[in-house]
Amino acid sequence: MIEESPFKQIGEVGHNTLLCVADHASNFVPEDIELGIDSKLLDTHIGVDIGTEGLVGRLARRHHIPAHIATVSRLVCDLHRTEDAPAVVPTSSDGHLITGNIGANVESRLNRFHRPYHTALEGMIQRVKPRMLLAIHSFTPKLATSDEDRPWEVALLYNQDDSAARHAIRLFGEQGLTVGDNEPYSGKELNATMDRHAEAHGIPYLTIEVRQDQITNEAGQARWAMMIADIAGRVLLALETG
Repeated sequence: MIEESPFKQIGEVGHNTLLCVADHASNFVPEDIELGIDSKLLDTHIGVDIGTEGLVGRLARRHHIPAHIATVSRLVCDLHRTEDAPAVVPTSSDGHLITGNIGANVESRLNRFHRPYHTALEGMIQRVKPRMLLAIHSFTPKLATSDEDRPWEVALLYNQDDSAARHAIRLFGEQGLTVGDNEPYSGKELNATMDRHAEAHGIPYLTIEVRQDQITNEAGQARWAMMIADIAGRVLLALETG
């Protein structure tokens, strides 16, 4: 069995006000895991949150926001799900059957990927002591299994604590963007990582979904990294000054 770390951590320098998390940044599949799909699908939104690795890398290196980044595809183990969620090892995604995951040893995948990933994130949070977390995702402009339009360039997701999201929705809107409010997914249903590492510990957070066509190249990633860093800093200031 080939053992690779399910995460990498970059940009950690002392204690920082912000820390960034990217659960779906990679499309890597270990050699000993056979998903039973066309490998080209790994480059699509079902295998990876397109553009997020470059975006988060820029946030860490250019804007000094340390980052915890997934290094394994969500199709191997979805790190942004609870351990008992049926889709933690997905058997289908946007109309595609993931045949290699049918009957997979879920406990083994959890031990190999999910648990080390979240244990390491907990440790990083304890070391960095961030005053706010940023969870960075991207979404496809169009699902193959839906006719629903996705007009938002960016969206904010949240579960119980929407205090930071409210400020960010306003600030992104002031940039002339169409901003989603718990779209295209609801943080009331899909907020596992921030539920565990932010809400459970009273840490403010922003879960930011950027539409993938905005960050497919370096220019887009640079633009969005600058905007996210600026807005996140302004949100934190608003929260702490009341």
